[in-house]
Amino acid sequence: MELTPERLVAQLDNETLRPAYLIAGAEPLRVLEAADAVRLRARAQGIGEREIFDVDARFNWSLLEASLRAPSLFSAQRLLEVRLPSGKPGTDGAKVLGGFCADPPPDVVLLVTCDEWSRQHGGKWSEAIARVGHVVVAWPVKAHELPEWIERRMRARGLRANRDAVQVLAERVEGNLLAAAQEIDKLALLDEGATIDAARMESLVADAARFDVFRLLDAAMNGQGAHAARMLAGLRAEGIAVPALLGMVAMELQRAAALAQVQARGGNLAAEFKAQRIWDSKQAAYKRALARHDAARWDEFVARIGRVDRAAKGRGDGDPWQQLERVLLAVADAKAARLVAG
Repeated sequence: MELTPERLVAQLDNETLRPAYLIAGAEPLRVLEAADAVRLRARAQGIGEREIFDVDARFNWSLLEASLRAPSLFSAQRLLEVRLPSGKPGTDGAKVLGGFCADPPPDVVLLVTCDEWSRQHGGKWSEAIARVGHVVVAWPVKAHELPEWIERRMRARGLRANRDAVQVLAERVEGNLLAAAQEIDKLALLDEGATIDAARMESLVADAARFDVFRLLDAAMNGQGAHAARMLAGLRAEGIAVPALLGMVAMELQRAAALAQVQARGGNLAAEFKAQRIWDSKQAAYKRALARHDAARWDEFVARIGRVDRAAKGRGDGDPWQQLERVLLAVADAKAARLVAG
């Protein structure tokens, strides 16, 4: 049975560790906290030895297999962590993980964590883990679920807030669970015992959405033009200068232009992702953006950012904020691409 991270944490309090755990999902905070709960339980259970294996395309699965079968050197039990960002172990990895679960040694607890997960990621190897342990999936928290998630976390920290206050925090963090968790931890330090209302919440929390420069390009790449425009306006209101943004914007657009060239000539897009060092979790956004524009359009975006840079430095005409907004909107929406023409 698939568990939520929160359910796993509760269940670990009532059972000894099982031979294997798979914790996966695109919500890094929930994955991290679920994995931390397993690590904490391992320490409480007297497991003092820990090995970590970071899996990439060149990973040698025989090394993990040898370690899984080797006797413990320093303690009665070991925790072996396999960090599998893509959520896809391949044929060799699936064989090793499945073989372990078929006959798990009594001195090893296996913890597999993945940054990517969908219904298509699972297979016989994850089913094998489910039979001897637990599969935990941190599905993204949807917008309508976020207030409940915030309220539940606040209660766990001993905080009380009314519904309007919770909504204020939800709007400020815009789905960023890590930012929400940080704000709640800060609220716990400032807690005076009274129920927090909307006005108090407004005065205590920072607008995390405005500071999240990295999500600005994510929004544009994912086709969320209005969201990107709002974030840009927030950054401007906070006094961020255009040149401070352009380095990252230019880098991401240059990456997309290189990918578009590879795609146009029928090249190996997966290899280019690797060459550009683009994380698996980011690739879906790039693919969506590449589907909206051809290679020539991406080159045009890169050229336009050069003009924004000149305008920001007083060497060109026009309002650099307006020009940058138009580029981001064009990236997000093919129909808006005419805004950067010429």
